[in-house]
Amino acid sequence: MGQKRAINREEIFDTIALFMCGDVMTGRGIDQILPHPGAPRIYESFMKSALGYVRLAEEVNGPIPKPVDFAYIWGDAMDELTWRAPDLRIINLETAVTTSEDYEDKGINYRMHPENIACIREAGIDCSSLANNHILDWGYPGLIETLETLENAGVKSAGAGRNLDDAESPAVMYVEGKGRVILFSFGSVTSGVPSYWAAFGDKPGVNLLKDLSGKTVSRIKEKIRGLKQRGDVAVASIHWGGNWGYEVTHEEREFAHNLIADAGIDVIHGHSSHHVKGIEVYRDKLILYGCGDFLNDYEGIAGYEYYRADLGFMYFASIAPSTGKVVSLQMVPTQVKHFKVNRASKSDALWLRDTLNREGEKFGTRAELGVDNVLALQWENQ
Repeated sequence: MGQKRAINREEIFDTIALFMCGDVMTGRGIDQILPHPGAPRIYESFMKSALGYVRLAEEVNGPIPKPVDFAYIWGDAMDELTWRAPDLRIINLETAVTTSEDYEDKGINYRMHPENIACIREAGIDCSSLANNHILDWGYPGLIETLETLENAGVKSAGAGRNLDDAESPAVMYVEGKGRVILFSFGSVTSGVPSYWAAFGDKPGVNLLKDLSGKTVSRIKEKIRGLKQRGDVAVASIHWGGNWGYEVTHEEREFAHNLIADAGIDVIHGHSSHHVKGIEVYRDKLILYGCGDFLNDYEGIAGYEYYRADLGFMYFASIAPSTGKVVSLQMVPTQVKHFKVNRASKSDALWLRDTLNREGEKFGTRAELGVDNVLALQWENQ
């Protein structure tokens, strides 16, 4: 490792604290254990009822009480959020929130009953990124109902909308006494977002990245230029890449660097991979290439055990609004078990540390294990 960046003590007290995590998949099996389960019928070759995923999880880890309360699925994360009290809480909500039966014939379809939106409110989520490959699983009626449900619940969203302007518009959040956070949400075809889901003119859909070219960066730059003011923190929440594998492609890395260097993005919140990926700090700006799954219904599904998809992080980033630079990143290791978020064991925290260090070596980043198995990111100046 090279020389680590020195932290200015004044920066520590003048930061915006962000909580970010990977995919939050409250549909399908998890929806079935909540107080208002939707119709369980699904259209998969492997499974015909969402209740089947509950059964698989219970076969592996024992009974899940049903129905659970709305806070149940967040498990240990609730106390951690209360204790750390981040200024903003940001997730990638990877499910439609709808009763629509207009399903897309795409193999896997996620939906949560609108009355279960209280589980998102319960965790105090401020903003949901929606540009992902499940938001239109139940057609355009499902998308519109999702947008309306989030709006009625007071949860901001970005990345999908009733038309192109709506889909491209960021979520703007105010942190009293500190400034604004502007979150743009993008979905890439490389994550499985169908190209025909793209919003266009008055057509509903997602804010689609058809490619990661310089031309795309220029278009994003124009959007940011018209909105970002001095002292604003701009976040790009990007659903990109495949579900499995640690590789960060040259194209993805170059795109991330260009968003920071040319377009004015300060934080990149990447997701789609079912497991955590490497972290980079470029020009003192944070790049989370893949946050992994934070909450899903995959218990009992065999395959890809090597990647430990049950493990994830609560990412707590402190950002200096005057510069957009990351001052610190602490990561609380988590494990999904019994359809809820649990604090990971020390052995699992060490596994995550070693994984981040292996994948972060090429980026000049390293994670160090601290008190209560919390990891802290160290990085070289770039």
